[in-house]
Amino acid sequence: MPIRVLLVDDVVEVRRLVRTSLRFRGGFEVVGEAADGAEAVRLVAQLRPDVVVLDLGLPDIAGQEVLARIRGEAPMTKVVVFSGLETVDRAWIDANAAGFVLKDADLGYLVELLESVGRATDAEAVLDLPNDLSSVSVARRFVRDKLSEWGIEEPLDDAQLVVSELAANALTHADSSYRVRITTSGSALRIEVEDGGVGTPEPQPLTDDEEHGRGLHLVGALAASWGMDAGETGGKRVWAELPITAE
Repeated sequence: MPIRVLLVDDVVEVRRLVRTSLRFRGGFEVVGEAADGAEAVRLVAQLRPDVVVLDLGLPDIAGQEVLARIRGEAPMTKVVVFSGLETVDRAWIDANAAGFVLKDADLGYLVELLESVGRATDAEAVLDLPNDLSSVSVARRFVRDKLSEWGIEEPLDDAQLVVSELAANALTHADSSYRVRITTSGSALRIEVEDGGVGTPEPQPLTDDEEHGRGLHLVGALAASWGMDAGETGGKRVWAELPITAE
Protein backbone atom coordinates (compact mmCIF):
# COMPACT_ATOMS: atom_id res chain seq x y z
CA MET A 1 0.00 0.00 0.00
CA PRO A 2 1.26 3.52 -0.71
CA ILE A 3 2.30 5.81 2.12
CA ARG A 4 -0.48 8.37 2.52
CA VAL A 5 0.92 11.89 2.95
CA LEU A 6 -0.61 15.24 3.90
CA LEU A 7 1.38 18.33 2.87
CA VAL A 8 1.12 21.41 5.10
CA ASP A 9 2.82 24.60 3.91
CA ASP A 10 1.52 28.08 3.13
CA VAL A 11 3.73 28.30 0.02
CA VAL A 12 2.11 26.64 -2.99
CA GLU A 13 5.44 26.14 -4.77
CA VAL A 14 6.88 24.19 -1.83
CA ARG A 15 3.89 21.85 -1.76
CA ARG A 16 4.19 21.37 -5.52
CA LEU A 17 7.90 20.51 -5.31
CA VAL A 18 7.37 17.97 -2.54
CA ARG A 19 4.32 16.47 -4.28
CA THR A 20 6.27 16.11 -7.54
CA SER A 21 9.24 14.51 -5.78
CA LEU A 22 6.97 11.97 -4.09
CA ARG A 23 5.24 11.14 -7.37
CA PHE A 24 8.56 10.56 -9.14
CA ARG A 25 9.78 8.34 -6.29
CA GLY A 26 6.62 6.21 -6.26
CA GLY A 27 5.05 4.43 -3.32
CA PHE A 28 3.38 7.59 -2.00
CA GLU A 29 -0.12 9.05 -2.25
CA VAL A 30 -0.61 12.74 -1.44
CA VAL A 31 -4.10 12.60 0.07
CA GLY A 32 -4.42 16.31 0.83
CA GLU A 33 -2.78 19.71 1.15
CA ALA A 34 -3.25 22.53 3.64
CA ALA A 35 -1.99 26.12 3.68
CA ASP A 36 -2.65 26.83 7.36
CA GLY A 37 -2.79 25.11 10.72
CA ALA A 38 -6.56 24.97 11.14
CA GLU A 39 -6.99 23.27 7.77
CA ALA A 40 -4.15 20.88 8.58
CA VAL A 41 -5.81 19.70 11.79
CA ARG A 42 -9.17 19.35 10.03
CA LEU A 43 -7.67 17.27 7.22
CA VAL A 44 -5.75 15.05 9.62
CA ALA A 45 -9.01 14.26 11.42
CA GLN A 46 -10.76 13.58 8.12
CA LEU A 47 -8.06 11.75 6.13
CA ARG A 48 -5.91 10.00 8.77
CA PRO A 49 -2.68 10.18 6.72
CA ASP A 50 0.32 8.03 7.55
CA VAL A 51 2.64 11.05 7.54
CA VAL A 52 2.23 14.82 7.68
CA VAL A 53 4.91 17.06 6.18
CA LEU A 54 4.60 20.16 8.36
CA ASP A 55 6.00 23.66 7.92
CA LEU A 56 6.31 25.46 11.26
CA GLY A 57 5.86 28.98 9.86
CA LEU A 58 2.11 28.87 9.24
CA PRO A 59 0.06 32.08 9.12
CA ASP A 60 -2.65 31.28 11.67
CA ILE A 61 -1.38 28.91 14.39
CA ALA A 62 2.12 28.42 15.76
CA GLY A 63 3.79 25.36 14.27
CA GLN A 64 4.37 23.63 17.60
CA GLU A 65 0.70 24.06 18.49
CA VAL A 66 -0.33 22.55 15.14
CA LEU A 67 1.98 19.60 15.75
CA ALA A 68 0.52 19.06 19.22
CA ARG A 69 -3.04 19.18 17.87
CA ILE A 70 -2.20 16.69 15.12
CA ARG A 71 -0.69 14.31 17.67
CA GLY A 72 -3.80 14.63 19.80
CA GLU A 73 -6.16 14.14 16.87
CA ALA A 74 -4.38 11.16 15.26
CA PRO A 75 -1.81 9.48 17.51
CA MET A 76 -0.74 7.02 14.79
CA THR A 77 0.02 9.75 12.24
CA LYS A 78 3.72 10.60 12.02
CA VAL A 79 4.83 14.21 11.58
CA VAL A 80 7.97 15.24 9.72
CA VAL A 81 8.80 18.92 10.17
CA PHE A 82 9.98 20.54 6.93
CA SER A 83 10.83 24.11 7.79
CA GLY A 84 13.04 27.04 6.96
CA LEU A 85 13.20 28.01 10.63
CA GLU A 86 16.53 27.07 12.17
CA THR A 87 15.80 28.75 15.51
CA VAL A 88 13.34 26.15 16.76
CA ASP A 89 13.29 24.14 19.96
CA ARG A 90 14.95 21.06 18.51
CA ALA A 91 14.64 19.10 21.75
CA TRP A 92 10.86 19.58 21.69
CA ILE A 93 10.66 18.78 17.98
CA ASP A 94 12.75 15.63 18.42
CA ALA A 95 10.44 14.49 21.22
CA ASN A 96 7.21 15.13 19.31
CA ALA A 97 8.00 14.66 15.61
CA ALA A 98 9.35 11.74 13.62
CA GLY A 99 11.92 13.89 11.85
CA PHE A 100 13.17 17.40 11.07
CA VAL A 101 14.43 18.61 7.68
CA LEU A 102 15.51 22.14 6.77
CA LYS A 103 14.11 23.46 3.52
CA ASP A 104 17.56 24.10 2.11
CA ALA A 105 18.33 20.36 2.32
CA ASP A 106 18.20 18.05 -0.68
CA LEU A 107 14.59 17.02 -1.36
CA GLY A 108 15.86 13.50 -1.89
CA TYR A 109 16.74 13.35 1.81
CA LEU A 110 13.19 14.39 2.74
CA VAL A 111 11.72 11.70 0.48
CA GLU A 112 14.02 9.03 1.95
CA LEU A 113 13.01 10.07 5.46
CA LEU A 114 9.30 10.01 4.60
CA GLU A 115 9.65 6.51 3.19
CA SER A 116 11.46 5.31 6.31
CA VAL A 117 9.00 6.97 8.68
CA GLY A 118 5.94 5.89 6.72
CA ARG A 119 6.91 2.22 6.79
CA ALA A 120 8.07 2.10 10.40
CA THR A 121 6.20 0.58 13.32
CA ASP A 122 7.54 -0.09 16.79
CA ALA A 123 5.89 -3.51 17.05
CA GLU A 124 3.50 -5.56 14.93
CA ALA A 125 1.62 -8.83 15.25
CA VAL A 126 -0.87 -10.55 12.92
CA LEU A 127 -3.26 -13.45 13.48
CA ASP A 128 -5.61 -15.11 10.96
CA LEU A 129 -8.82 -16.46 12.45
CA PRO A 130 -11.67 -18.63 11.13
CA ASN A 131 -15.33 -17.82 10.62
CA ASP A 132 -16.29 -19.14 14.04
CA LEU A 133 -17.73 -17.33 17.06
CA SER A 134 -15.22 -19.05 19.33
CA SER A 135 -12.45 -17.12 17.53
CA VAL A 136 -13.51 -13.89 19.26
CA SER A 137 -12.03 -15.11 22.54
CA VAL A 138 -8.89 -16.15 20.65
CA ALA A 139 -8.58 -12.63 19.22
CA ARG A 140 -9.00 -11.16 22.69
CA ARG A 141 -6.35 -13.46 24.15
CA PHE A 142 -4.01 -12.68 21.24
CA VAL A 143 -4.21 -8.94 21.97
CA ARG A 144 -3.80 -9.48 25.71
CA ASP A 145 -0.74 -11.70 25.28
CA LYS A 146 0.96 -9.43 22.74
CA LEU A 147 0.47 -6.26 24.75
CA SER A 148 1.78 -8.02 27.84
CA GLU A 149 4.77 -9.24 25.83
CA TRP A 150 5.41 -5.66 24.67
CA GLY A 151 5.13 -4.32 28.24
CA ILE A 152 1.94 -2.33 27.60
CA GLU A 153 -0.47 -2.33 30.55
CA GLU A 154 -2.70 0.50 29.37
CA PRO A 155 -4.95 0.32 27.35
CA LEU A 156 -4.96 -3.48 27.85
CA ASP A 157 -8.60 -3.78 28.96
CA ASP A 158 -9.91 -1.32 26.36
CA ALA A 159 -7.91 -3.03 23.61
CA GLN A 160 -9.47 -6.40 24.43
CA LEU A 161 -12.96 -4.89 24.32
CA VAL A 162 -12.25 -3.18 21.00
CA VAL A 163 -10.88 -6.28 19.27
CA SER A 164 -13.83 -8.31 20.58
CA GLU A 165 -16.30 -5.87 19.03
CA LEU A 166 -14.42 -5.62 15.73
CA ALA A 167 -14.11 -9.40 15.46
CA ALA A 168 -17.79 -9.90 16.28
CA ASN A 169 -18.66 -7.26 13.68
CA ALA A 170 -16.67 -9.18 11.04
CA LEU A 171 -18.35 -12.47 11.88
CA THR A 172 -21.85 -10.99 12.00
CA HIS A 173 -21.78 -8.84 8.87
CA ALA A 174 -19.09 -10.35 6.63
CA ASP A 175 -19.65 -14.01 7.55
CA SER A 176 -16.03 -14.74 6.66
CA SER A 177 -12.68 -15.56 8.16
CA TYR A 178 -10.73 -12.48 9.23
CA ARG A 179 -7.30 -11.14 10.12
CA VAL A 180 -6.38 -9.26 13.30
CA ARG A 181 -3.39 -6.92 13.07
CA ILE A 182 -2.07 -4.87 15.97
CA THR A 183 0.71 -2.32 15.75
CA THR A 184 2.27 0.21 18.06
CA SER A 185 3.83 3.45 16.94
CA GLY A 186 5.06 5.99 19.44
CA SER A 187 2.27 6.57 21.95
CA ALA A 188 -0.50 4.84 20.00
CA LEU A 189 -1.90 1.35 19.53
CA ARG A 190 -3.74 0.44 16.33
CA ILE A 191 -6.07 -2.56 16.08
CA GLU A 192 -7.26 -3.68 12.64
CA VAL A 193 -9.70 -6.42 11.68
CA GLU A 194 -9.82 -7.25 7.97
CA ASP A 195 -12.57 -9.47 6.57
CA GLY A 196 -14.03 -10.47 3.23
CA GLY A 197 -17.16 -8.38 3.52
CA VAL A 198 -18.21 -5.26 1.67
CA GLY A 199 -20.16 -2.22 2.73
CA THR A 200 -19.57 0.30 5.46
CA PRO A 201 -20.16 -0.54 9.12
CA GLU A 202 -22.29 2.10 10.79
CA PRO A 203 -23.25 2.52 14.45
CA GLN A 204 -26.99 1.93 14.81
CA PRO A 205 -29.36 3.98 16.98
CA LEU A 206 -29.32 2.80 20.57
CA THR A 207 -32.85 1.44 20.86
CA ASP A 208 -34.33 -1.61 22.57
CA ASP A 209 -35.31 -3.07 19.19
CA GLU A 210 -31.93 -2.77 17.42
CA GLU A 211 -29.67 -5.76 18.10
CA HIS A 212 -26.74 -4.92 15.81
CA GLY A 213 -24.38 -1.97 15.56
CA ARG A 214 -24.15 -1.26 19.28
CA GLY A 215 -20.58 -2.53 19.45
CA LEU A 216 -19.38 0.28 17.21
CA HIS A 217 -20.70 2.79 19.73
CA LEU A 218 -18.45 1.12 22.30
CA VAL A 219 -15.49 1.20 19.91
CA GLY A 220 -16.10 4.89 19.29
CA ALA A 221 -16.25 5.58 23.02
CA LEU A 222 -13.03 3.71 23.81
CA ALA A 223 -10.87 4.68 20.83
CA ALA A 224 -9.24 8.01 20.06
CA SER A 225 -10.36 7.40 16.47
CA TRP A 226 -11.73 4.61 14.31
CA GLY A 227 -12.68 4.06 10.70
CA MET A 228 -12.69 1.76 7.71
CA ASP A 229 -10.73 1.37 4.49
CA ALA A 230 -10.30 -1.21 1.75
CA GLY A 231 -8.60 -4.47 2.64
CA GLU A 232 -5.37 -5.57 0.98
CA THR A 233 -7.03 -8.47 -0.87
CA GLY A 234 -10.56 -7.16 -1.21
CA GLY A 235 -13.16 -6.80 1.49
CA LYS A 236 -12.78 -4.19 4.18
CA ARG A 237 -10.56 -3.33 7.13
CA VAL A 238 -12.03 -1.72 10.24
CA TRP A 239 -9.51 -0.10 12.56
CA ALA A 240 -9.32 1.69 15.88
CA GLU A 241 -6.53 3.68 17.51
CA LEU A 242 -6.03 3.92 21.26
CA PRO A 243 -3.48 6.03 23.16
CA ILE A 244 -0.82 4.14 25.09
CA THR A 245 -0.50 5.41 28.63
CA ALA A 246 3.08 5.80 29.81
CA GLU A 247 3.99 3.91 32.95
